[in-house]
Amino acid sequence: MSKLLTNYLGFFSVLISVLSLVNIIYCYYFNIYLNIDTYIYTLLTSLSLGFGLLFFKNKVTKITIFHKILTVILGYFLIPLIISIPYYLSIYNISLLDCYFEAISGFTSTGFSIFENIKHLDQSLILWRSTSQWIGGIYFLFSIILLIDIFDDKIKKSLTNFISLNNLESFKQSIKVFILYFFLTIFIFLSLNLVDIRSFDSLNLSMTIISSGGFLPFNNLDIILNTNLKKIAFSLLMLFSFFSLFLSYNLIFFRRKNLNFFAEDIYLFIYLSLIILFFFIFLNFDYNFSLILFSIASSISNIGISLSNVPNNLYILFLMLVIVGGSYFSTSSGIRFVKLFALLKFSLNEILSYSKPNYVYTNKFQLFDTNIDLKDIYKYFLTLIIFVSSFFLLTTLLTISEINFEDSFKIGILTLMNTTTSSMYGLNDFNFYDLNSYTKFILILFMTIGRFELISLLIIIKKFFIK
Repeated sequence: MSKLLTNYLGFFSVLISVLSLVNIIYCYYFNIYLNIDTYIYTLLTSLSLGFGLLFFKNKVTKITIFHKILTVILGYFLIPLIISIPYYLSIYNISLLDCYFEAISGFTSTGFSIFENIKHLDQSLILWRSTSQWIGGIYFLFSIILLIDIFDDKIKKSLTNFISLNNLESFKQSIKVFILYFFLTIFIFLSLNLVDIRSFDSLNLSMTIISSGGFLPFNNLDIILNTNLKKIAFSLLMLFSFFSLFLSYNLIFFRRKNLNFFAEDIYLFIYLSLIILFFFIFLNFDYNFSLILFSIASSISNIGISLSNVPNNLYILFLMLVIVGGSYFSTSSGIRFVKLFALLKFSLNEILSYSKPNYVYTNKFQLFDTNIDLKDIYKYFLTLIIFVSSFFLLTTLLTISEINFEDSFKIGILTLMNTTTSSMYGLNDFNFYDLNSYTKFILILFMTIGRFELISLLIIIKKFFIK
């Protein structure tokens, strides 16, 4: 067992114990004693496991990219086991598989839920569901730093302040990410309070937004977002998980930065502006601007929550936005806009070079001020191929499990993109509780696959199965 594995999983186990303590304090403060024992057991379990892993004596071994990938993958399956404890020990008599399904869904920030009526849950369990998303979001960001060397170098430097691959620099960046993540959560919480959303709902929604999660503290979002101001404010806050987490940091320390640090976010802003303009001009028949903005922001940030009066006949367009996703260094999923933009630019240049051989066409990100390496193009194309293959396989498996093809098609995309079901995609009434065990196992597997870089699977296969 490598030191990286024990320290990484140990840290997040201790973090879960801290969040368990927060729930315990919350229960005592508001006299909610219904499930308080479950959080005490979770606190003791996670704290014991965390310190046990942190102080475990490891053999000194060289840490490779394969150790890092295995660490991230194991974490996605093991940490939800701890998160599922309050569900399993609660008074609601939930099966072990359903508890694990809910924990995986929260930890991967997907938002699929086996609970049909949230108002029947006590507030401490609602808070725990939101907490599972929050810790899953920070785990995802740490995983990007851990696996940064499987990304292309040009974008890596523009996103992460020129991270080197040594452990000290990775540790510094992880601390910076945690501080940014925490304070952005606080900022979103205070902003929601300013638009007159009660504190408990604001706290849960802030953890949902920052993590690109899909869990809500209530059944109907329209009850809370009952004015255009609230809808627009909420939409703008959802964009925090669309743009790079470092955007706010780079803006604060603007004088120390060059344009290269803002390049991806500028591209994303142009893309977002064009999308809003298109919807507003061509698809704004009987709908107001605040509703369109909300739907767009929710889709591109891979949150997926929606208001009840969103037209579901536009679900194909919203699903396309889900697939594209947001920034590399954000909690959103998706293939990533920059990857697709690079592939499109490379393809057009190849076509033009054959049609006009006397001209020279360069594959270059103008704002990045660097050419796109061919090896990065291969990597992007491989990611796209893996997504299509995974989507085809998942849709087939869901169809075999007697889910109709249209729903299988939608759920397949949303699962791989870690986006919750809602009326925006015509799936507001889909029931995960009634799915058979086989289907739940399939969704658990693909929710996890969708959260880490798909190309990492091929690296593992190449290491252990291809000689």
